[in-house]
Amino acid sequence: MSEPIHHYPDIEDAELVALAQEADTRAFDELVKRYTPKLYGLVYNMTSNREDTLDLLQDIFAKAYRSLRRFMGKSSFYTWIYSISVNMTLNFLKKRGRHYKVSLDDVDTGIQNDPEFVKITTASGGPLREINIHELQKRLNEAMMRLSEDHRTVVTLYDIQGLQHSEISQILGVSEGTVRSRLFYAHRQLQNYLDDFVK
Repeated sequence: MSEPIHHYPDIEDAELVALAQEADTRAFDELVKRYTPKLYGLVYNMTSNREDTLDLLQDIFAKAYRSLRRFMGKSSFYTWIYSISVNMTLNFLKKRGRHYKVSLDDVDTGIQNDPEFVKITTASGGPLREINIHELQKRLNEAMMRLSEDHRTVVTLYDIQGLQHSEISQILGVSEGTVRSRLFYAHRQLQNYLDDFVK
């Protein structure tokens, strides 16, 4: 009897997970393909380093593959893979330590190039056309790197990845109230840092 033909891009995450749990490597490859762009954005915005991001992504997907059999489907796959990504990235940042100097030349698809984020953080009415956008992008990158890991994480998940408070709460294992207060504090810090520049 021949194997059923699966058109992987058309399959829901839950079904791909079930197939991957039965050792269908093509199903897992589809999950990797599906989540790489978003997870790249997540990890890059937390580390601000391309090489670290690529290394971490490999480790994240390797861990997800090893742990897949234990995934019970109580949360969505994307909440689960985001949790792994955030935890591994935060652990990496702790090991890397605060002495690490962010190179402003190492910016490609980071937060400071996200037009939506530029719009959000400069919504105080500053005439954007008169601003040197490249300089603003540098300032945004610096501002993000000045945030604590916890605050950078919520800004990345909410403002850049577009997740809801409830989803972030699940991913981080904290209450929605904690997510909101971290966001409020992080936004205020970013605004304070950028205020002088965008006035």
